[in-house]
Amino acid sequence: MEIMHERCCGLDIHKQTIVACLIVRDEDGQPSRTLQTFGTTTRQLLSLADWLRQAGCTQVAMESTGSYWHPVYNLLEEQFTLVLVNALQVKKVPGRKSDVKDAEWIAELLRHGLLRGSFVPARPERELRELTRYRSSLVQERSAEVNRIQKVLEGANIKLASVATDVAGKSGRAMLAALVAGNDDPAYLASLARGRMQRKHDALEEALLGSVRDHQRLMLKLQLEHVDALDGLIENLSDEVEERLRRFTETMARLERIPGVGRRVAEIIVSEVGTDMGRFQTAGHLVSWAGLCPGLNESAGKNYSAKTPKGNNALKTVLVQAALAAGRTKNSYLSAHYRRLRARRGPQKAAIAVAHSLLIIVYHLLADPERTYQDLGPGYFDQRDKERRSRQLKARLEELGYTVTLEPIAA
Repeated sequence: MEIMHERCCGLDIHKQTIVACLIVRDEDGQPSRTLQTFGTTTRQLLSLADWLRQAGCTQVAMESTGSYWHPVYNLLEEQFTLVLVNALQVKKVPGRKSDVKDAEWIAELLRHGLLRGSFVPARPERELRELTRYRSSLVQERSAEVNRIQKVLEGANIKLASVATDVAGKSGRAMLAALVAGNDDPAYLASLARGRMQRKHDALEEALLGSVRDHQRLMLKLQLEHVDALDGLIENLSDEVEERLRRFTETMARLERIPGVGRRVAEIIVSEVGTDMGRFQTAGHLVSWAGLCPGLNESAGKNYSAKTPKGNNALKTVLVQAALAAGRTKNSYLSAHYRRLRARRGPQKAAIAVAHSLLIIVYHLLADPERTYQDLGPGYFDQRDKERRSRQLKARLEELGYTVTLEPIAA
């Protein structure tokens, strides 16, 4: 088998140790393997870099093991050509296994050019990813805390969530603050409503009649403080993300024109995908990398049900959320696409399909900076197969007992 790299190294990375297998050619032209174990502290990683540099190694491969590969990649990326590979793609045939054998196997595959590297963005994009992913985690944590507030209110027989859409909104917060302060008068609590909530005064007064105990007041006080703290952290992260994305203002504006894509969705898309679409051969490659392409399970000429593959979970999650939001819009291509599929395949599969379409739109917008989003309109699918749709509607009217004659309207 052809040798692609004369001097290369395979790393088997763990939490506290790294096993390195260095392969070089000796004086007789035969491969010589050198094995060494390093720690994962910064001093040990610098020693690993010195060891590789002294041996003249230029190519280094490692598995994407959890988050343990991050510090190794950060310290070595400026000195060596790194290949980060999916652990499933380099899994050895079951049998005798050890860290040493894993490192040897990775080095051997790299030596013969049999590894396909994963996409690793540049350091500024990786930093932006960390910020947006942490913010998403805090948003989820805030939602969980609001759910705990609702649980405490249910225990006190306060049915605020049955009337108010958001118990942590302005009106809800004012009522909760009064409850924590010891005011149980339903009429007074209902009078704290703001905006459109004022029209629900009678329903609020009925829902706010309950029995709040001292321990429940304490829990509500602590939970509201936790929500306020999370709001502050989310706002700080959003300010930092906005500052880092200031140079992509025009790109963000073009993405926000897509139905269902708001500011935060656009920020996550740019942080996860970047703006350089040259790293993906086609839109299909980007969709596959994100894990939004259809699953494939074919055998003996038959297609069986298959799940979508694993991919970028952060991007996949936010695109599905954007797809559901787009499905609720009116008079748009994406909403028509969602309703059309939901009737036949259900809401979950329809959301995945619309997320697939969203990412293809994003690809073309980022690939061509001069292009802007042009909606095809809600009637696109009807116009695409006008005759077939006309026959379906005509047959439906005939089933209801009507005689139908179709005449085209003059232009």
